[in-house]
Amino acid sequence: MEKRAKRPDGASSIYLGKDGYWHGRVTVGVRDDGSSDRRHVSSKISEAEVIKKVRELEKQRDAGKVRKPGRPWTVKAWLLHWVEEIAKPSVRENTYAGYEVAVRVHLIPGVGAHRLDKLEPEHLERFYTKMLANGSKPATAHQVHRSVRTALNHAMRRGHVTRNVAMLAVPPRVEDEEVEPYDIEEVQRLLSEAAKLRNSARWSIALALGLRQGEALGLRWSDVDLAAGILRVRKNRLRPKYLHGCGGECGRTPGYCKKRIRKNEDTANTKSRAGRRVIGVPDELARLLELHRQEQDRERGRAAQEWTETGFVFTSPNGQPLMPSTDYDVWKQLLKDAKVRDGRLHDARHTAATVLLILGVPERVVMQIMGWSSTAMAARYQHVTGGILADVAQQVGGLIWEVAKPDTGHEPDSSAEAR
Repeated sequence: MEKRAKRPDGASSIYLGKDGYWHGRVTVGVRDDGSSDRRHVSSKISEAEVIKKVRELEKQRDAGKVRKPGRPWTVKAWLLHWVEEIAKPSVRENTYAGYEVAVRVHLIPGVGAHRLDKLEPEHLERFYTKMLANGSKPATAHQVHRSVRTALNHAMRRGHVTRNVAMLAVPPRVEDEEVEPYDIEEVQRLLSEAAKLRNSARWSIALALGLRQGEALGLRWSDVDLAAGILRVRKNRLRPKYLHGCGGECGRTPGYCKKRIRKNEDTANTKSRAGRRVIGVPDELARLLELHRQEQDRERGRAAQEWTETGFVFTSPNGQPLMPSTDYDVWKQLLKDAKVRDGRLHDARHTAATVLLILGVPERVVMQIMGWSSTAMAARYQHVTGGILADVAQQVGGLIWEVAKPDTGHEPDSSAEAR
C-alpha cells in the first residue's frame, strides 16, 4: 500500500474518525504560550460538510477575523473590563464617569447577559427603543450608544469579536438643542438682582462672556489679569466624588458618609484645546471683578482662621470653591427673584453668544471667546440673531452694564449672604 505523503506543518487536515464522524483541523494562529492554535470542526453528514467548515475557518483566518481561543466573553464581563481597566486609566475623569453610568445603569441590565460574540445590531436597537419607552431621552440613548461602540471597538481590535455591531445599529434620532437666549431686558433684571448676592460677578461672567459652569467655577485669581483686561480659561471645576472613610459601615452612599474622603481633584484641564483660551474682559466687567475681589478680601478678614486659601475667584464665605450643585440652585433662585422665565444655566451661555453675534463680532473671534471648536456651533444661532431688531445692538453697551455704575454704598442683602 502506498504511503500517504505527510502534510506540511500547519496545513488543514480532513479525515474520517473511528467514531464515524468526519473531522477537520485548521491552524489559525499561535496561542499565548507559543503553541499552535488549531481549531476543530466535525460533521456526521459527509466529508463535503466538513470541507465547507474548514474552508470557512481558513477564510476567517486569512481575513484576521477568527475569535480568540478560550471561554467567550459575556457583554457584561467585557464592559466591566473595558470601563475599569481600559477606559478609566486613559480618559478624562468626566468621560469615565459618563462611560460608567452608561455601562452600569443601562448596558449591563439591558444587554449584559448576551455572549459578546453573539451580540447583534438588532439587540442594541431593541434596547434603545426600550430605553425611550422607559423615559430616557434620545440624547441619553445616544450617549449609551457611543459608549458601547467604543467598548466594542477595543474588543474587535483584540480579536474578541470579528465586527463591531454598534457600528451597524441605528440609535434614536437626536434633535438639535434649542437655542433659547434671554433678551436684553431679562439680562438687565438678572444682573440687577444678582448685584444683591455674594459672588454677583459670577453671573456677569456667565451672561457677558458665556463661560461654562465648570469654567467659571474653576477660575482662579492667577487666571485673571485686570490690568491687561484678560482672563485665561484653563480649568474646569469638577463635581466632587467620594469614598467611604468608614469602610462602608455607615450603610450610606459615599457622598453622605460622615467620614467621607474625596477621591478626585477640585479641577481638571478643559476638555479640548479650543476650551483653553484667553478672553478679553470689557472695562465694566473688569470693574465688577475688582469690586468682587475687594469684597472677598473683607470676607477673608471676617473669617480669620476659618478661611481656607484656595485662590478661586468664586468661593464660599470661608474660601472653599463653590459646589456646582449649589451654584445651580443659586441660578434657579435668581431667575425667580428677577421674575425671569425659567431656564437652564446653559441658556446664559447662549445669551452671551447671541449678543456677540448681534454686535457683529467676527465669527472666528466669537468661536475663541466661547471656546467652540467648530463653525457649526455659530450656525445654530443664525435663526435667532436674524430675527432681532438692529437697534438691540445699540442697547447692549449702555444698558447691560447698568449694575457696573459707581457703588453708592449699597451692601449685599444679608439674607443672600449664604448664597
